[in-house]
Amino acid sequence: MNTATATKIEAILYLKGKPLLLGEIAEYAACDRATVEEGIIELIDSYARRDSALEVIETPAGYSLQLRSDFHDLVQTLIPVELGLGALRTLAAIALNNPILQSDLIDLRGSGVYQHVPELVELGFVRKRRDNESRSYSLQVTPKFHQYFQIEQLPQILSNNQKEEQLELDLTLQE
Repeated sequence: MNTATATKIEAILYLKGKPLLLGEIAEYAACDRATVEEGIIELIDSYARRDSALEVIETPAGYSLQLRSDFHDLVQTLIPVELGLGALRTLAAIALNNPILQSDLIDLRGSGVYQHVPELVELGFVRKRRDNESRSYSLQVTPKFHQYFQIEQLPQILSNNQKEEQLELDLTLQE
């Protein structure tokens, strides 16, 4: 394996700051998947041997360069996020309904959303974009949200119709 390729893959994982699939890494590194697989194995081995604070891991979303779990308490100590209970609840509502229109969020959480959303955007947890189909904004959580709260994927909330269909399906399967 070419160490320069492994170093390039390391730089890609660092710069993207989120899990990447082999195909994505191969595209960024301008090489084939087999070369990327060899580079990933070399990186995993290299980080394990040097007792580093970082590690390359495989997640369901792809490969990621991240801080070892032993050091997550440092993140909370060195980079604490001061969120009030209302802003935290607003963030949870955005995350669970990701993406959600700001107008729907206001219906769900009340007018306090007008103070919470700018704070969450400034902290980098939420992305706010004008929705093309309405006069409202579309809100969604960012990769920083997933990294900070160490959440890979949130459960999808089912609408009432989907819940009824799921219940009917479950009942049909049980018969």
